[in-house]
Amino acid sequence: MDDKKQYDGASYSPNGTDAEKGPPIYTSEAPAVPTEIFLTGDSLYAKIQRAVFQFGVEPRGIERVPEDERTDTNLMKVGTLWFSANMVVSSFAIGALAIPVFDLGFVDSLLTIFFINCLAITPVAFFSTFGPRFGLRQMVLSRYFFGFHGVKVIACFNVLACVGWSAVNVIVGAQLIAAVNSNVPGYAGIIIIAAATWLVTVFGYKIVHVYEFWSWIPSTIIFLIVLGEFAHSGRFSNLPMRSGSTEAGSILSFAASVFGFGTGWTSYAADYTVYQPVSVSRIRTFAWTWGGLILPLCFTEMLGLAVATATLDPIDTSYAEGYKQSGIGGLLAAVLFPPLGRFGQFCLVILALSIIANNCPNIYSLTFSLQVLGRWTQAVPRFIWTFIGTLVYCAIAIPGYGHFTQVLEDFMLLIGYWLAIYEGISLTEHFVFKQRKYDITMWNNPGLLPPGIAAVLAFCFGVFGAVMGMSQVWFIGPIGKRIGDPSYGGDVGFELAFAFSALSFAILRTLEKKQFGR
Repeated sequence: MDDKKQYDGASYSPNGTDAEKGPPIYTSEAPAVPTEIFLTGDSLYAKIQRAVFQFGVEPRGIERVPEDERTDTNLMKVGTLWFSANMVVSSFAIGALAIPVFDLGFVDSLLTIFFINCLAITPVAFFSTFGPRFGLRQMVLSRYFFGFHGVKVIACFNVLACVGWSAVNVIVGAQLIAAVNSNVPGYAGIIIIAAATWLVTVFGYKIVHVYEFWSWIPSTIIFLIVLGEFAHSGRFSNLPMRSGSTEAGSILSFAASVFGFGTGWTSYAADYTVYQPVSVSRIRTFAWTWGGLILPLCFTEMLGLAVATATLDPIDTSYAEGYKQSGIGGLLAAVLFPPLGRFGQFCLVILALSIIANNCPNIYSLTFSLQVLGRWTQAVPRFIWTFIGTLVYCAIAIPGYGHFTQVLEDFMLLIGYWLAIYEGISLTEHFVFKQRKYDITMWNNPGLLPPGIAAVLAFCFGVFGAVMGMSQVWFIGPIGKRIGDPSYGGDVGFELAFAFSALSFAILRTLEKKQFGR
């Protein structure tokens, strides 16, 4: 089907009648939106789009990509994007948590990292296959699960996740730079990383993929150097596995951290395959995404775990002191600085800059979550939202540096349970109610999409499940408290959030379809 031939120009304007007045607004008569629509007309919107388009800036926002514009046939770019985004110091930090925070052994932590990541990234790979099939961004695709208005709740959580984790990540990057040169103020490191991230994401899909296609190389080399130097140091300790309820609680809590980090990309998944042709193999798309995620996640997290075992050395406390004073930056410095000197400092700077690859998906996908919130947010071009989002997370990160970094990170971990709820509802709708059949012409039609009442109510049930099972710094749920040591509990928030949301949605959606017929 040629989507361009079905385009109805009368449907593209703020009021649906005059295409010259502003940015395009769409009806079901226009199932996909050709690029030239964004550039046509005498409106301020069209003039701005034309001005930036000549520099290669992607004009498209949440609008569906026509089939004849889905010409990106290189699936390797999908794999390298996720490989680069996870071959970063943030992933290393997740693995390192097993020892100082959760008091686990080496083998049990290693197995947890592998099996939980295999589970966590499967929804990301699954939803990545929807991009070529439908040409829709992940948040727009989510209208088929949550309804035209219900998806706005999900979008708000995704905005918080994108902005919050971007702020946490740039703070970590700035701390690494400060570990190399204490004379560099925190705000300078934050601005450097944030500006570089904005420079990549402002151009859009193509440049994000180009950057991520290459950025994994220096990060991988540095992590291999870390592996070699640490192995040569002889500081690794095969910490024994414990047993009993306390061990079970600690494993569940560590698994929650690993799962939350890996599955966090689910709400962005289709954004990075929308320009792939509809004929591309779903199996190959799934495989490239899954492989691009599992390799860096397991490698960096297992490396972080191994290095963290040295913090328990009772004789040489340099690793423990480095971690205590400067967190992950101090731990990496303990590996690199003594044997490598200035070159070790250079390596740490490269790892700090790897945060750019980690934040690019956050900031690029942030724009689509903002655009689904309403007509007026959709009227703001994608590249402007990219700039605003960058300013906002810098405004959070700069005062947060050295003041409430831990509070911010604890808050982000607390709201992370929403991803399990999202997956519980989306997968239930897809397999039980949609039965893998979609009418793609209704992507922007509130009257044809699900009402969203069942999804919003199920989301509330999922929140209840998460609260009952969570084990966080600020709160331990009544079920979580019954697992392991009552002082720390065991985190089953993700499991209960998924179960509560999926089961309640199955019941509520059945009633909703009987009432509304859609």
